[in-house]
Amino acid sequence: MIKLIVGNKGSGKTKTLIGMINEAAKNSPGNVVCIEKGSKLTYDIPHSIRLVDTEHYGISCYDAFYGFVAGLFAGNYDITDIYVDSILKVGGKDLEALTNLIDRLSALCEETHARMVFTVSADKEELPAALAELAL
Repeated sequence: MIKLIVGNKGSGKTKTLIGMINEAAKNSPGNVVCIEKGSKLTYDIPHSIRLVDTEHYGISCYDAFYGFVAGLFAGNYDITDIYVDSILKVGGKDLEALTNLIDRLSALCEETHARMVFTVSADKEELPAALAELAL
């Protein structure tokens, strides 16, 4: 299952994501991963959450991001939740490419029974219909 937290800059997307991460840290039966560009969430989430900085791994496009996430699942069958902050900063503002990424990741999530939540800095009206229907 994939969900999107959508809104413009300053609308509280990251704060909402942090709340969801903290809740998952308490209740998830498996491993929880948080992916971001940079390391601004280091002090906001519990140390039990695997925090990944895409810059550290040279992830700068959606194809590289997909490969990285697939590798995470291949290496750890116990991942139940993945939270991604500011996906447009990772892969760019090409919403069609983002839609393609989400489609590919949806198949991975079904296969692994994992949940993914992304923050997307955009107006919901700007999003393609396939993405808008995933917005919380």
